[in-house]
Amino acid sequence: MAREYLKKAVLTSKSDASETQAIVRGILDDIEARGDAAALEYAAKFDGYEGAILLGEADIAAAVAQVPEKLKRDIEFAHANVKRFAEAQKATVKDFETEVLPGLIAGQKCIPVQAAGCYVPGGRYSHIASAIMTVTTAKVAGCSNITACSPPRPGEGVAPAIVYAAHICGADRILAMGGVQGVAAMTFGLFGLPKANILVGPGNQFVAEAKRILFGRVGIDMIAGPTDSLILADATADPEVVATDLVGQAEHGYNSPVWLVTDDRALAEAVMRRVPDLIETLPELNRENATAAWRDYAEVILCSDREEMAACSDAYAPEHLTVQAADLDWWLERLSCYGSLFLGEETTVAFGDKASGTNHVLPTSGSASYTGGLSVHKYMKIVTWQRSTREGAKPVAEATARISRLEGMEGHARTADIRLRKYFPNETFDLSADD
Repeated sequence: MAREYLKKAVLTSKSDASETQAIVRGILDDIEARGDAAALEYAAKFDGYEGAILLGEADIAAAVAQVPEKLKRDIEFAHANVKRFAEAQKATVKDFETEVLPGLIAGQKCIPVQAAGCYVPGGRYSHIASAIMTVTTAKVAGCSNITACSPPRPGEGVAPAIVYAAHICGADRILAMGGVQGVAAMTFGLFGLPKANILVGPGNQFVAEAKRILFGRVGIDMIAGPTDSLILADATADPEVVATDLVGQAEHGYNSPVWLVTDDRALAEAVMRRVPDLIETLPELNRENATAAWRDYAEVILCSDREEMAACSDAYAPEHLTVQAADLDWWLERLSCYGSLFLGEETTVAFGDKASGTNHVLPTSGSASYTGGLSVHKYMKIVTWQRSTREGAKPVAEATARISRLEGMEGHARTADIRLRKYFPNETFDLSADD
């Protein structure tokens, strides 16, 4: 049967960004032109903050003292898991060399970028976990200068738990500045910071647009839109668990899509009945976000079988993908488009968001069809090198000369010619492009 939408979204997460782009470009241009003074003006205007911009040792110590011991242990637990996973990821990419031809050796070298700028949201929610995810991976990758940047709250500064997380995970500097001005400060090297080689971390539409505009001058992890989540569930799934997981992700924001794809009508109907009641039990701000997200962006899709479910999921390419269905190995093998995959009821997106070890900075808005999320590899340049004996260079030079001439690139061809003449003066070579 064709896919049946038991609930269809009335809005999509993609909107006209032209106004946001104009605002962000204006701020970036102004800060680049006027430097620290402009950034401080925007911080006062948007953050409502006029305290210390770069936190010193005393500022960090004061913040750390405010963090309850139990929360410290939880942050340390999450950091240890993320670090272990990042170290395992790093081990999958190594320096190597290979003899391509006799006498011609080529190799790969993995070089971390020098300076990483890690943006940690601190608006309506304090994203402690984002500090862990971004700073830890940069540290494991081997970045020598790591700046953590987070919006301060008026009269308070950066949330103490964010400061603690950034500090223990290895941030060299902590910047109390949010939004476009924070991104600009890291990019342009304001306040004595090293200029960032890469910007990472989630943020609102203004932060995302700033990263998009600056991409090319600096590297970025990705251009992130509203977070999204999809659940694949069959008749074996618990509708209460499925509904709770959908609501848990819908609370991110009013425009955060959540999708349920199933081949069981009874499950779908049970989940749809339960979700509104679960939303009503949330705190006020969370309730407002989840209500709007479920009303305007959520979808429930009924498919004929698991193959159609998998195809539907791959077409959506969700940021977070949960499978609560039989035969998990089949799903792991079959599914191909997602930011992070959560197999079975025993795991959930929130585990990955906070503490299980995989990274929560993930591709959104369908971009999981072509890219993965943040990892140590994002901070590393995989570069190549080569060296050769004269005999090893001989066949490569001949082929290079002929290919270059066929392409019309005579200058390229001559760089091969000169080596053949120098190294093999008594030999004759056919270096023309003609047969």
